[in-house]
Amino acid sequence: MSMKVEIWSDVVCPWCYVGKRRFERALTRFEHRDEIELVWRSFELDPNAAPSATEQGNHAERIAAKYGVSVAEAQTMTDRLTATAADEGLDFRFDLARPGNTFDAHRLLHLALEHGVQDELKERLDRATFTEGLATSDHSALRVLAIEVGLDAAEVDAVLEGDRYSDAVRADEQQARSYGISGVPFFVIDEKYGVSGAQSADIVLQTLEQAWSERAPLTLVTTSGAAPNCEGDSCAI
Repeated sequence: MSMKVEIWSDVVCPWCYVGKRRFERALTRFEHRDEIELVWRSFELDPNAAPSATEQGNHAERIAAKYGVSVAEAQTMTDRLTATAADEGLDFRFDLARPGNTFDAHRLLHLALEHGVQDELKERLDRATFTEGLATSDHSALRVLAIEVGLDAAEVDAVLEGDRYSDAVRADEQQARSYGISGVPFFVIDEKYGVSGAQSADIVLQTLEQAWSERAPLTLVTTSGAAPNCEGDSCAI
């Protein structure tokens, strides 16, 4: 029996990328890792964000304006996050960052889910955003990344040119609201345990193990006497 782990995340969320690495580290130590069904769920940090700008701009200045701190304080925050990411083996380049609307990226992640390469596309989108400075909303960039992980070019084009998976993205976001999720990353394990934020690998592992240990085996309910059934290619008559 597999155990589902759903992760609400955005591709412009640096802590989501850090959380992804910590989850992966926990998974390598989890005895039942081959029985995990991983699903990335959509969460837009800013649904009203404009398309990615041509120019990168100054990340520290954007953070300072957003949080009402000085540019120096914003740079210190950025440097601290960059160092934390490096500890997880990630090369964050905020000097290249080009934030923007992520709705279409999420739609492509739903396409990737159908074809069994969702985690690969999530990884590629995160790396493109935080290491390579690619635009998160640019269709030409998204197309290249989706095809790179094995998705069919014609199908990718059909998604980007239409509204396929829009309802799926909205459904993920509605589910997040029903769970009370207001920030990401957010992990839902076996539809029972919620883990908020980029927690340490140890905490994630402990939660996985607890959820697995509490899984109830199938309870067989029978009545007196045998009931007709079919087994293999033979049916009781």
